[in-house]
This record gives sequence, structure tokens and C-alpha cells, in this order.
Amino acid sequence: MNEQFAGHKIFFPQYRKGKVGLEIFEGTILDHARKLGIEIAAECGGQGQCGRCVVRIEKGAEALNARTEAERQCELGGSERLACQAKIIKPADIYVFVKNVGHYAILSESVRRELELDPPVRRVGEQVVWTGPDGERVLGPYAGRMYGLAVDVGTTTLVAQLLDLETGAQIAIVARKNPQAAYGDDVISRIDHTMRHEGGLQELQATVIRALNEIIEELVQQENLEREQIYEAVAVGNPTMRNLFFGLDVQSLGVIPFEPANKDPINMKASVLGLKINPEANVYGPALIGGHAGADCLADIIAARLHRAERTCMIIDIGTNGEVAIGNAGGIMTASCAAGGAYEGATCTSGMGAIEGAISNVRLTDGQVQYETIGNKPPIGICGSGLIDLLAELLNAGVMTKKAKLAADFHLTDSVRLTQQDVYQLITAKAGLRTDQDLLMKYYGAKLEQIDKIYLAGAFGNYIDVDHAIAIGLLPNLPDRAVKIGNAALAGAAEMLLSQNIRRESEIWATKIQHTKPNELEPEFAYLVADNMYF
Repeated sequence: MNEQFAGHKIFFPQYRKGKVGLEIFEGTILDHARKLGIEIAAECGGQGQCGRCVVRIEKGAEALNARTEAERQCELGGSERLACQAKIIKPADIYVFVKNVGHYAILSESVRRELELDPPVRRVGEQVVWTGPDGERVLGPYAGRMYGLAVDVGTTTLVAQLLDLETGAQIAIVARKNPQAAYGDDVISRIDHTMRHEGGLQELQATVIRALNEIIEELVQQENLEREQIYEAVAVGNPTMRNLFFGLDVQSLGVIPFEPANKDPINMKASVLGLKINPEANVYGPALIGGHAGADCLADIIAARLHRAERTCMIIDIGTNGEVAIGNAGGIMTASCAAGGAYEGATCTSGMGAIEGAISNVRLTDGQVQYETIGNKPPIGICGSGLIDLLAELLNAGVMTKKAKLAADFHLTDSVRLTQQDVYQLITAKAGLRTDQDLLMKYYGAKLEQIDKIYLAGAFGNYIDVDHAIAIGLLPNLPDRAVKIGNAALAGAAEMLLSQNIRRESEIWATKIQHTKPNELEPEFAYLVADNMYF
């Protein structure tokens, strides 16, 4: 640490962990927030491009560099700065307030199916034993109860479910934003961080493990249990998120041919991972499918019972990364694409995640805008479900043409608007996902009318208006066959936690599922996407 800064701290008074302060160093405000584990939206990974990491400097502005060109391009108030551009260059105590702090509306509910309870963790006399690929291992003495954790490590969110391993009962769920978002809103930004920064991989792993440990502490306090009674955890995520969680190299996912270096399932001791449950507990990372289709997509397939279906069904999971799966017990194919960034607010003028104050649904009645916000808070932006509603309503009202043209910016409020550039971002994102759906059906040899069910997985699929999603071409025109199954990735993780048979099935199917890359298989892929951009 530079001695000139000795004795001075930066404070983030909105956060418990930020009230005690952090000794300053020569770095940006975003660097300091990351070190404290404080979430600041930085969709571009701190490159000064997205303009989302706005903070207000309450005290100590004189210690910062002058506004950069990137900041001059933003509409900032007098005391506002971009956290990624404001660099500490002089000694002072600094007080920072993060703008647009809100609670995420994170989906924790999921489909729940009957299964035979047969967890790898069981009681043998007065001992707790775990059965793994290399045989049995004693985890410690039986302490009155046996719990397990199912964890969905999403690019945007982090959800943990506590389950009773003796009864299969769901005990509690805690969800929050994944603090790795401070390093970029997509997996490519995070892969890039590990490639450009020495220790970047360890930094990202420590960030998510610290957040999960905070969730575990909340569960322990809430349910009045001992952390040593948690004997196993199952963590699912896309290939980048799963491997970052376990501290595995992700660089191969950022370069051609964009494949994980190792797709095998993982078993690691909690003590090695730094997870604050029983130190002897096993932490299981299910197998990856291929490309950017990972353990979360595999968990979706397991939860939807696609691998046991008699008729052909489809799963669509729209997140920061979109996955599509099609098939039945005779075979399954998958594809993945970067689909959700625009619909999660990353590239839209007034777009934002599903936080309090985000407009979540929209209706146009006689030219008048009607909307609801998350938490019934004053509107500060618009999230994915609201953007789909808005596109469909503008299309139906003739305000937007079938060629996706707006005559002028459309204002929902004085500060929340949709621009022509926003529309372009949204139709490009939906066209990529829809093209994958169409091509997967082609590769599988199934026509649209042969699809028995379309399972909509994840928060996005759970909250969207299906009719509106069909109207803009995001989903196939089969409204009666659409089935919302909630957080299927979490449900699949829970089933792998509670059933050795399900876990074995997942590992077998991970090697059988055919992952496709339509953008590489189709010479005319760009033209196919272009055809799906309009209405």
C-alpha cells in the first residue's frame, strides 16, 4: 500500500460492510467496492462504456481524478461520478453512496416432482457417511439433523435452497444478486477479467464464495441450526459460472472453439472450497453439456423430465445466456446464445434488472400508458418483462411498425423511455434466441406442431406475458403448450442433492446430449437471424 494513503479510508454508508470503511489505495472506487464485496452495477466490466456504475461522492471528492471523457458523455449530477472512472489519487477520507440500489426480485420458486429419496449423504449408526465415485467417506458424527444445499449460481443472481436430507423437505430459500456483476454483466466480461488480471480467477471465485457464505449465515440464523449439520451442497451454473465457483480455469470458454476445458462432474471438500458448512462436506458440481450449455441447462432437463419424456418437448431458458433444449427419452439436442443482456437492461437506455422500481408490465389503452413497478416503487427504469410488454403493445397499437421502426423515442415517464437503438438491441437479442429454436427443431427433425410442451424455465420465462412474447416472435406460436416451471436449474440441483439415481442419470445424459452451435453450422446464420428480427 502507498504510504501517502495511510490512515485514510473509503466508506459506503448504505452497506453494513461499508460502514467500517476500507483503507484506500491507488485505484478506482469500483476497485474498492469490489474488495469490500459491495455490488455496483458495471455491465461493461468497468470499461467506462455502460454508464451504469453511478455513485454520489458525499465527501472527499478532492481526492479523486478529474472527470474522464467517458464521464463527460454521461448525464451526471454535480457530485456524481462513474465508479469505474473515479480514481483515488490523493489522501482523504471518502464517503460514497451508490445510486439505484434496490432489492432484486429473484425467482426462487420452482417445479417439484415426486422422487425416491436416496441422497448420497446418509446416517450410519452415529456417523454421517457420504457415498461418492470412489466409495464411502465419513463426514463426522450425526448431530441431530442432516441438511443439504441446492445452489443456482446464475450470471446475475445467486439462489440457495436448504433441504432436509432425511425427509426431502424444503426448509428455506435465500436469494440475492451475484456480486460478480461488478466485474461485468455477462460471462465474456468475467472470462476476460481472469485473462487480463493476475489473480482474477481467484478474485471472482472469492467474490461468489463470500456471497454464498453470507447466505449460509443467514440460513443458519434464520433456521436456528448449526452449519456443521449441512453435509453436502450441489451447485449448478453455466460452464463459466460453475468453473469460477470451483476456481477452475475458464479461459478456453473465451476463445475458439468456446468449449470448457473439462466437462466432468466435480466433487470437492467444503474446506478446500472455503464454503462455511461442515468442513468435511462434499460440494458437487454437475457435469457440463458443452459450449456455453452447462450444469444449469442439464438441471433444467432433469427437472422438466425431458430425458424421460415420450413426446418431443422443448425447454427455453432465457437469462443472460439463453439455452434451448429439444428432445425426449430417445435423444436431446441443445443450443445456447447470448440472449438476455438486452432484456436484463444491459444495453437499453432505461433498461435495468428486476429491482424495486423497475417497470415490470406495460399496457397501452387508448394511447395512455399503464404500468406496474416491482415493489410498487416509483419508476426508475424498465426490466425484461416490461420491455417485452412494451414492444408488443407498441406493435399492436401501430406506434412501432412491423419493421421495428419508431417515429420518435417513446416515453413511459419523464425519465423512462425506449429509443430506436433500444429496439434494435432487443430485436437482435430475440432474433438470436428464436433462430436457435427454429434450427434446433430442424436438426432434431421435429415440426412445430409436433412439440408437445414448451417449458419456460428461469425468472424471465416465469414473469413474461406469453402472448406478448409470441407477438414479438420471441417464442413459438403455441400458447396452449407453454408451461412455466420456475427456477428449474435450482429444482434440478435439489433433485441431484436428494437422489443418487437422479445424479447418475444426469451424468449419463450429459455425455449423450448433443450440443449444437447453429452459428457455426449454418453458413447463412446471419441472414436467418436477420429474418427473425422483424415482426
